[in-house]
Amino acid sequence: MSTSPSSLPTSTRCLVLTKIPSAGAELDPSNAAAAAKLNDTSIKEKDLPPLGSGDVLVRIVAAAFNHRELWQKKNSYPGIADGSVMGCDGAASGQGAEDVLLHKRVFLTPAHGWKSDPDGPEGRFGTVGGGAWPPIGTMTEYVVVDRDEVIEVPEHLSFEEAAAWPCCGITAWRWVDERVESGNATYTFGHRRAMFVKGALKAGQNVLITGAGGGVALQCLQLAVAAGANVYVTSGDQAKIDNAVSLGARGGVIYKNASWPAELGALLKTNAENGSAKPLLDLVIDQGGGDICAQTSKIIKNGGIISCFGMHGARGINFTMREVLKNIELKGSTLGSQKELEEATQFIAQHKIKPIISEIIEGLDDANKAFDLLQKGTVMGKIVVRISSPEGARL
Repeated sequence: MSTSPSSLPTSTRCLVLTKIPSAGAELDPSNAAAAAKLNDTSIKEKDLPPLGSGDVLVRIVAAAFNHRELWQKKNSYPGIADGSVMGCDGAASGQGAEDVLLHKRVFLTPAHGWKSDPDGPEGRFGTVGGGAWPPIGTMTEYVVVDRDEVIEVPEHLSFEEAAAWPCCGITAWRWVDERVESGNATYTFGHRRAMFVKGALKAGQNVLITGAGGGVALQCLQLAVAAGANVYVTSGDQAKIDNAVSLGARGGVIYKNASWPAELGALLKTNAENGSAKPLLDLVIDQGGGDICAQTSKIIKNGGIISCFGMHGARGINFTMREVLKNIELKGSTLGSQKELEEATQFIAQHKIKPIISEIIEGLDDANKAFDLLQKGTVMGKIVVRISSPEGARL
């Protein structure tokens, strides 16, 4: 890192993606040699752009990985840009500008171009990190960003927890009704929200969340429990189910067992209170794709909702006449608006919800360790890189 005479940095060390020709199994699944190659990710020094009107320079204290970064390394994600800085999640402290956020902890919005429309972006839309636009990433010591693209960190969160929040948080949030009742309080969040926007989840309803070890799934679990829903999960690992139960899930099943839908049906029936609650799912939040509609057809209510935020297990979802006749709604959801992220952040501040962190990596130089951890699939929560000390991030 180099500095200017005013002691502000003019360059930054960061994790940069370099595209490797023929990298990734997506290009030719039959070519084992090509499939074994990965795009390079290494620490490099890059110049910082001058501060423009409305910009703020922030020092990143912590940044978090998502599976998105692993897919970019495998060359199996759209819009990858050679020479781009990795990472869409980061928590920082503003510096080098006379701004209301000076000395305050902030996190970066994980995407640009979507301000408030509940249906989709208003204009050009892009996710931060690894792409051509926005031309920034969070796996860096410093970044220049539009001051309207940062949100103040709730007091109850550490820098590491704040870094783990944005991408998973907004993805999960888009699945609880606009009126979220908790105790004697009712929180009203504008138009509509996925668990909250796409799924219209209400207190007392039954929701299934698949893949209970991932960051989004665990964030969905925390939000749904706080909203008063009965949460069930699937996982390939009993330890991850046990972890979900410790966080408030009513139970879970191993999806590797072909009989898991029947096992979940029996669990729903057992947990139905005094026979008054229907032993059926109201909502399924899925990240696998494939046969999720068929697998849940006997345990989801008429008019139930299946919301998909990813297709980790298949390239499509099989939706047949069976679901049509049952009035099942299949909805897709990706990220969300900045307004929704601000509302979701208010909600976790009210409920003192803290994102689940599986691993903290010390230092940007060891950031590449995260790819091996993600590939193994054993993590329960987010992987966070501690890039600088909180004291060093403050002026």
